[in-house]
Amino acid sequence: MKDRTLLERTLTLELARVTEAAAIAAYAQVGRGDEKAADQAAVDAMRRALNMLPIEGTVVIGEGERDEAPMLFIGEKVGTGNGPKVDIALDPLEGTTLTAKAMPGALAVVAIAEGGSLLHAPDTYMDKIAIGGGYPDGVVDLDADPRDNILALAKAKGVKPNQIKACVLDRPRHADIISKVREVGAAVCLIPDGDIAGVIHCAEPATGIDIYMGQGGAPEGVLAAAALRCIGGQIQGRLVFRNDDERQRAARIGIKDLKKKYTMMDMASGDVMFAATGVTTGSMLTGITEVGNTITSETVVMRSLTGTVRWIKTRHQRAQG
Repeated sequence: MKDRTLLERTLTLELARVTEAAAIAAYAQVGRGDEKAADQAAVDAMRRALNMLPIEGTVVIGEGERDEAPMLFIGEKVGTGNGPKVDIALDPLEGTTLTAKAMPGALAVVAIAEGGSLLHAPDTYMDKIAIGGGYPDGVVDLDADPRDNILALAKAKGVKPNQIKACVLDRPRHADIISKVREVGAAVCLIPDGDIAGVIHCAEPATGIDIYMGQGGAPEGVLAAAALRCIGGQIQGRLVFRNDDERQRAARIGIKDLKKKYTMMDMASGDVMFAATGVTTGSMLTGITEVGNTITSETVVMRSLTGTVRWIKTRHQRAQG
């Protein structure tokens, strides 16, 4: 990208403001039982913030297609139009159920990259496997048996399989994966939602998570790949289509090989930036807190070009009037 100075400023300040705005808006819906209202509040706030950025942005991962979402649909143009051309992947509220039920771990998430750098993934499911950094390429494989992946990872890490912990979404469809992981002695950490954070945890030794396995959203897969580009790790994914409508949706955005196994670089190449703000407190970030007229947020901002990771804690004064 030509204007690196502008990009750095976007990374450190404006991008954080985008996720902060969405998180604060969603926070008003915490525990109120209305997933749609929570998501819409985050979407509206994120869109307003994005349109203030000095970029020429195109949403490639968004809230569905133009005819399905009033805001932040795939293909929508955002930003002032005066600045670098960038792809944008976003999840204004990762964890709508978590927010509605006041459960831990809801996030507002955005990634931006040079134009043409992010996979234009349809809003379908994706089979995924991810590990942290420091391992040889291909040590685990999406097409391998879960037991073999655990054994290979344990060998690469220099530990016994019972010292490996896998993160898996708590869904009936993952019963076979869970059974096979436990069969070779590894532990399973089940999460109710939030597989972006689940993937990121693989790259954070303090979490104790070594590997992420299972099927989740394709948009979340691209966002997770963007984060791993910044902090190190490996991820593979393959789109999962349940019906002809989903296959046609993929065709409309230019996907020709429906069985392609995507690597991290296939999903997020170029100079990638990633930001996430906590909505409800989880293992990754502290959620929004409010005392009087002061709102406090915690945000993590990453950039692949420099490997920089920043944690930003911000106090916001609620507008009066």
